[in-house]
This record gives sequence, C-alpha cells and structure tokens, in this order.
Amino acid sequence: MKKGWTTLVGIMLSLMLVITACSSGSDQKNTAEKDNSDGSSAATTDNGGELNYWYPWGGDSEKWDKWRMGEFETKNPGYKINATYVPPDGGLTNGKLVSAISGKNPPDVVISSEYASAYSLAAQGALEPLDDYLAALNFQESDVLSSFLPLMKYKDKTYLYPQDSNVNLLYYNVAMFREAGLDPDNPPQTIEELDAAAEKLTKISDSGFDRLGFIPWIDAGDDSFLWGWVFGANYVDEATGAIKLNDDHLVTMYNWMNKYAQKYNPEKIKSFTSGFGGAFSPDHPFFTGKVAMTVNGNWFANALKIYAPDTEYRVAAIPYPEGGREKATTFGTNVFMIPKGAKNPQNAMKFIMFAGQPEILADNINTWRSISIYTKPSDAIKWDKENDQVYKVVREVAASPNSGHPALTPVAKEMSNELILLRDSVIYNNKDPKPLLENAEKKIQAALDKKK
Repeated sequence: MKKGWTTLVGIMLSLMLVITACSSGSDQKNTAEKDNSDGSSAATTDNGGELNYWYPWGGDSEKWDKWRMGEFETKNPGYKINATYVPPDGGLTNGKLVSAISGKNPPDVVISSEYASAYSLAAQGALEPLDDYLAALNFQESDVLSSFLPLMKYKDKTYLYPQDSNVNLLYYNVAMFREAGLDPDNPPQTIEELDAAAEKLTKISDSGFDRLGFIPWIDAGDDSFLWGWVFGANYVDEATGAIKLNDDHLVTMYNWMNKYAQKYNPEKIKSFTSGFGGAFSPDHPFFTGKVAMTVNGNWFANALKIYAPDTEYRVAAIPYPEGGREKATTFGTNVFMIPKGAKNPQNAMKFIMFAGQPEILADNINTWRSISIYTKPSDAIKWDKENDQVYKVVREVAASPNSGHPALTPVAKEMSNELILLRDSVIYNNKDPKPLLENAEKKIQAALDKKK
C-alpha cells in the first residue's frame, strides 16, 4: 500500500458529496429507445461516442493499454477514447480524481490498482452505480469468481468492476531444499512447517548471515494486510462495518513475526536486507541465494525468468496457522470505476466490458501470470494450455473461498499506515502487540466515524 490520503482530499470528498448535479451523466443513452406507432419501442442503432479514460501506468503496460484502446475503437466504429496518463494510481491517492469530481469535470472511466482507495470512493458516494449499465449488457454475477463480488459492491450496489488480479504465493529454491534435507515435492503447508524449514535453510557464519531461510516482512510479506488475513483476521466487521484490530489473530501473527526478529536480531536482519534489490533487480535476495523462501506475487515468476533463469524454484500456497485461512491470498486487483458525474457512463461501461475480456488481457496474463476475474477458462491464456505448474497454483489460490480483499472500508489507507507502524514497533522494539492493536482500533474507528 502507498501513502495515505491527505486532509485536503478528505475535505474535497466532503464538498463533492453535496454536489447535486453530478448524477446527470446517468441519463446518457447510446442505444436509445423510440416509440413506434403501435405503442411499442425499438432500439435505435448504437452510433458510438466519446469517452475520457484515465490510466496509471507507463512503459510496456502503457503500450499494451493503448493497443487495447485501438482494438476497442476498431471493433466499435464510432467510438473515440480520449486517454490521459494520470500517475499515480489513476489520480486516486493524490486527490486528482476527487478534485475532478468536485469540479464537475471527471473522466468517464478510471482504472487503478488501488482497489482499497476506489472502494473508499464508492462508500463516500463518489462513484456511479454500475448495475443498470451491467444489466443492459446482460452481465451475470455467476460469470465472475465469487471472491471478487464483495469488492464490486457497496451496500448491495455495484460500483467497481475488476479487470484482473495478482495473487501471492510462497516461492522456494529447490536446490536449497534438497541441500537442507527438505523434500521439494512437499513444501511447508502450515506455519509450523514453514518455521521448521526456515531454520534448516538458514546459514550463519562468523561474519554474519550467509543465507536466511525466510523473512516474514520482505516482498509481499511487507503488505500490511497479507499475513493478518492468512492468520484469520477480518479487519472489519462485515455486519456493522466497525473496525476490528483488537483481534487475537493479529496478536498471534505479530508475535510470530517477532519470534523471527528476536531469534536473529532485528537490526542484523535489517542490515542484511538493506542491500537487497527489488523484484525486478538482479540483486533480489531470492535470485542471489540470500533467501531460500519468499512470499511474492505471480508476476515474480517473470522476474525469475529474466534475472535468474537457471534458478530451479517452485511455488505453493502461503502456509497458514491453526485457525487461519488455508490456500489464501490477498488479491492485488486492478479495478475500473465510473466517477460520479461522468458525462458518458454508458460508453465507459461498454469499454470496461470489452477491456477486461480474457482475450484482450491475454498478452498481459501470458507475461505476468495474473488471473482473469471470469470463471470460464480462455484458450487465449497459454498457461492453462501448457499446464504451467506455477499458474496451476495461481488458479487454485485465486479460486479459494479464503482469498479476498481485506479492509474494505473508507479508512483502509489509514489502517494500512497504522499497521505498518505497529509492526515495526513489535519487531524492532519488542513491543507487546495487544495494547498497540487496542489503541489502533480506537484510532482508526474514530477516523471512520469522522467520515460518516
């Protein structure tokens, strides 16, 4: 998760909510109806139109996105997409989108990887409900993996439409497993097995660490919600929306992390990890043999292909504790949304439904091993046809009812920031997480109450 919203963004949201003219966009119809002389109605021809689209990425992803815009215009004559590159996150986390909405000049459609921020906008009335547009396009919820439905809806109305998603997996080095007397065909499934494997895989010499078997808080493990979700925490009461951080699952999870910190000395771990490169760097510790196991996204397999093609590795579902979630992940989902006051919402919905089809996403999915939100497999996805073992686990984890989008609340960003500070207090200062979580719950609940 990235930086939280500023106070200015919150003020702008409040101003936006009093705007009454913003709903005019929902009256737009491209496939209009006209009365016949017998009193019946008939649909006129779809003559197309324009739509303004904000997207957040550059580089190869931008080239691909421009390709699909061109495909949409080619296959839908009469439509014109006016695209604008709006970093970061399609304008969600820096206030640009809120400013456009409050200024009555929003784009027609936005895509962002910041699903929690998007959900917050939905909760505060800043997005257009999609249900009528989806019904007109014969959308069926049964076509979508059930794990994505809670993200799509707020109070039984649909506001977000997922494009695709990443999942997190346990990556492990096969040669190191064999060297340590571990069976690579039977990776750890529980936290106890993970801890035992990590100890066997760790190598320490007089000069310090030669290799760590596992570090819970690097790579995807650094995400503020992932491990708590795997340990069984919900973060938010589903029935009332109240904040739930004073949770025994979270206490257990932070104490588990702290065992690693105290066993190996948190400052020594920090010193050891300070020279690590990122996932798309030849200096990533999994590539250089400094870490034997790590939790990372499905796209990490492509990084391995580029930077460590000779490394034999496998993947497994993230190990879980007793009372936790088996075969679970937090999703990293790209979502489409139509801002309140969009002038061409029907055009936007038509593009959304086109842009998220597996056949259109195929180039992306065939590079990154991400997943389509749809239940039906597609021949355009090569990993299924090739019986790719990484993708097999990706699909199993994605289809698991234990996978989901935690912290669907207007204060998700504040919660994320608070949990990262809390974790650092535990692992670097050996603090008891219980009172810290009690205080965090009160603080984040107060922030939520201010937004109601």
